[in-house]
Amino acid sequence: DDAAVVRAGGGVDLLLTSDGIGEGRHFQAGADWAAVGHKAVARVLSDLAAMGGEPQWALIDLVAPGALAVESIEAVYDGATRVAERFGMAIVGGDTAEGDRLQLHVFGVGRVPEGTAVLRSGARPGQALYVTGSLGGSGTGRHLRFVPRVEEGRWLREQSWAGAMIDVSDGLATDARHLAECSRAGCTLVADRVPRSPAAGSLDEALCDGEDFELLFTVDAHRKDAFEAAWRARFDLPCTAIGSITGDAGEVGLVDASGVTRRLPDRGYEHFGDSG
Repeated sequence: DDAAVVRAGGGVDLLLTSDGIGEGRHFQAGADWAAVGHKAVARVLSDLAAMGGEPQWALIDLVAPGALAVESIEAVYDGATRVAERFGMAIVGGDTAEGDRLQLHVFGVGRVPEGTAVLRSGARPGQALYVTGSLGGSGTGRHLRFVPRVEEGRWLREQSWAGAMIDVSDGLATDARHLAECSRAGCTLVADRVPRSPAAGSLDEALCDGEDFELLFTVDAHRKDAFEAAWRARFDLPCTAIGSITGDAGEVGLVDASGVTRRLPDRGYEHFGDSG
C-alpha cells in the first residue's frame, strides 16, 4: 500500500510512510528551491491521501553539499513548511548530513479511524475505475508543483465511496496494474476517457509519464451516478471514469477508439533507470 497501517489503540490506526528525492533524479540542478521542498513533503502527503488519511507529523532528513548556501536550504524548508501547514501536518524534526548532492528524505505520519484505511486490495470485478485531475507532462515541471489530493482522499474514505485507492506516482499504466494485482483482479482502461493535461503531448505520456500524484480509485458500479453527483457538489476538481475492474487477474487492457482491446505494457516511471 501507499503507507503502512499500524493499530495504535484508542480507535485509531496510524499511517506511516517515507519518501526520498534527490538531485539529478527527482529534480535537476537549478530547480526552484522552494519547489523542491514542496515536492519532498507533498509526495508523502499524497501517500497519506491515497489511504484516506489525515496528515499529522513529518520528519525530514536533509543531505546537502557543504557549499550549498544557507539561504538555499532555508528556501527548501519554506516550501516544505508551506505545503505541510496547508494540509495540517507539522514538521517536528529530522536530521542533517553532508553529501555530494541535495537529497531530502521525509517520514510522514497520518491517522484514520481504526479499520477504515483505504487499501489497494479492495477492488472487485465490475467496479468503475476513476482518476482525479489530469495526467501526463510531469517533465514540464508539473512534478514540482502538484497539489496532493488530501481533502479528496479523506472525503472518499469518510463517505465510503472508494473500494480501493492508490496515488498515480509511477504512471497510470503501472499504478492501475499495482491496484489490480493487489486486488487479484484485472482492469480495462478506455483510451478516449483518460484525461490528459495540457502538458501531455500524447496518450502515451498520460499513461506512462508518472509523477502525476492524482488519485486512482474504484467505486461500485451501481453507485456511479450517486458518486458523480456527490463529487460535483463537493469539488471543482475533475474526476473521470476511465475504465472498470475485471476478473482477469493481473491483466490490464486498453480499449482504443475502434473498440479493440490491447494489453497495456508495464512501462511507467522507473525508479532505478537512467535519470536523463
